[in-house]
Amino acid sequence: MTPAPLRFADRAREVVELLARLLLMFVTGLAVSVALGGVVLLLSGPAHAAQEDGITQGTLLFAGAGEGDPEAAPLLHTDVDLRISGPIVRAKVVQRFRNPANDWKEGSYVFPLPEHAAVHRMRIRVGDRLIEGEIKEKAEAKQIYEQAKREGKHTALVSQQRPNIFTTKVANIGPREEVRVEIEYQHTLDYTLSGDVGRYQLRFPMVVAPRYIPGQVIADEETGTLIGTDVVPDAAAILPPMMLPDEAGPIYNPVSLNVYLDAGAPIGEVASPHHRVRIDTLKPSVRRIRLSEGRTPANRDFVLNWSIAPGKTPHATLFLEPGLNKDHVLLMLTPPEPGSVTARLPREVVFIIDTSGSMEGQSIEQAREALAMALTRLTPEDRFNVIEFNSEAFSLFDQEREATAGNVRLAVDWVRALRARGGTEMAAALDLALKGERGSDRVRQVVFLTDGAVGNEQHLFGLIKAGLGDSRLFTVGIGSAPNSHFMRKAAQAGRGTFTYIGKIDEVQAQMNALFAKLESPVVKGITAHWPYGANADATPDPLPDLYLGEPVIVAAAIDHGARGELRLTGDSGDIQWTSSLALADANPGEGIGVLWARRKIDQWMDTLSEGATEDEVRPHVLALALEHQLVSRFTSFVAVDKTPARSAEAALKSGAVPGHFPAGWSPRGVYGELPRGATDARWHALMGLLALALFLMSRRLRIR
Repeated sequence: MTPAPLRFADRAREVVELLARLLLMFVTGLAVSVALGGVVLLLSGPAHAAQEDGITQGTLLFAGAGEGDPEAAPLLHTDVDLRISGPIVRAKVVQRFRNPANDWKEGSYVFPLPEHAAVHRMRIRVGDRLIEGEIKEKAEAKQIYEQAKREGKHTALVSQQRPNIFTTKVANIGPREEVRVEIEYQHTLDYTLSGDVGRYQLRFPMVVAPRYIPGQVIADEETGTLIGTDVVPDAAAILPPMMLPDEAGPIYNPVSLNVYLDAGAPIGEVASPHHRVRIDTLKPSVRRIRLSEGRTPANRDFVLNWSIAPGKTPHATLFLEPGLNKDHVLLMLTPPEPGSVTARLPREVVFIIDTSGSMEGQSIEQAREALAMALTRLTPEDRFNVIEFNSEAFSLFDQEREATAGNVRLAVDWVRALRARGGTEMAAALDLALKGERGSDRVRQVVFLTDGAVGNEQHLFGLIKAGLGDSRLFTVGIGSAPNSHFMRKAAQAGRGTFTYIGKIDEVQAQMNALFAKLESPVVKGITAHWPYGANADATPDPLPDLYLGEPVIVAAAIDHGARGELRLTGDSGDIQWTSSLALADANPGEGIGVLWARRKIDQWMDTLSEGATEDEVRPHVLALALEHQLVSRFTSFVAVDKTPARSAEAALKSGAVPGHFPAGWSPRGVYGELPRGATDARWHALMGLLALALFLMSRRLRIR
């Protein structure tokens, strides 16, 4: 008979071995699922090279990956010249591609521009030669570029990937040669409120931040190259290669910047919160601003603020640009100063805070501080809730609660304990916020704090429009390089406004300014009554509410030579507000037609998220883009030198110019973790360790 202790040891060994096998099977299955999920992560990480339209995505540390050769990328220097006249910015960006090697090169560069920029001119300079770019349908422009590249001619292609992300490709850059690509665009300025002072704000984006890409991977059938996902088919085109902070030198991919500011009225304080600048006063209304460092790394957005005293009441300013068949008008409605409005509306406020991995570092600190401050501004008459999201969405309360001292204190403590982790699944959070109860006696507002680092913008815009109801959505951009296209368009779809917070010491001023707007709408239900016979085609339509610190800017095309008065009406509390402007007295404007066309293109593109098909939208966008010479989703600029420069025998090496990692972002938060689902990675690690321990125990029992 086998002794009892031995039988017990045998049974114990069998149990341990069974548990070890089961756990190892679980861990193996988990490893496979994580490996598959990692493919999606690689689309947005630096350790992967993918190609779409020949644009290499990846990092210089993985030379030779994909079809392009990252080591073949030319050097890049960017010169920016911004000229401001009243509310309009006219910009010229010169990208200097320099080939330091002895072979021929092709360079690709993914870069940001303001999300509402109208890109209307491109040309290239090679030595003393200047080649003017032409606007073409996107496919035709690409074909022209590829043919010129094969023929050895200097050629450049500028394409739009998103309204705020563009790509420049330059081919046949000779040994020791420099090719300059000049891009011109214009846009209107933002107006913000800080304390009692109205400020204009200029923001020039310098870096395309990494983005969260949801969905199943799509690969090119011929090459096997990853190009996107079923949710974001063009993911590779919006994810530029990244130089991590410890890889890039202090002036890698440097930028020089010059601003000529003519405000049209005496200027108060001028400041750049994120960069050191030199400011020269030329006249009371004119300043010249330059970066003190001269050359600056492109790792955070450039912001410039300046103040002009606001008026006491809402007022309107009209600019007019004559044309051949159509005149173009720009209308700017400016709100009053805060002291002239005392109304206080009871509100229901839902706060959404992004706690995904891309927010790790300074961004999550800014978001927590901003949200804590917002909560403390609530009054007992208000109701509120807080929602956080990463890979999933969670609400603090099951429904909105009164803003009592106890509830606010509980919410502040909860917010200060939040940590950044996981993916950026915004849809669930928006669904929770927009499907709350509606109260006719309250203004319902949703305040969304995020860096906007997503690639599925159109899908989210559709969710906002479908679920908005009588709510208003206000977005707060966090960090050194937020996705302003998403932030601004989400606010527009939500009939709210966009606020940008670039660093922690701006939180108090910016959140105070935002809540001054949220607590006291000035004029609602604004309607523009154009003179008879003007046949105005205006955007936006309908007009949004006029809030403190946030003017409404309207662009319109009217019949040439139209005369009469433009009358504006709206509801300002207990009184009806009206204002009239004579078209004959309008200020002269320049470039307004381009701005109007850009807005109309955006308007047509927005219909895609409302159910329109691309076949329905494309003819309208093409007509506007070709007429006004604008880069769009369906058009690109292409320039070709007539004389071949590279012989057929000389090889051409292609590489992507990497950008800086955004300042203040955490590479670990973006790239350092595997994708997460509902189960935390620490639990996965614990299971693996337990499996390993049981396996070792079974081995020891076998030996005994």
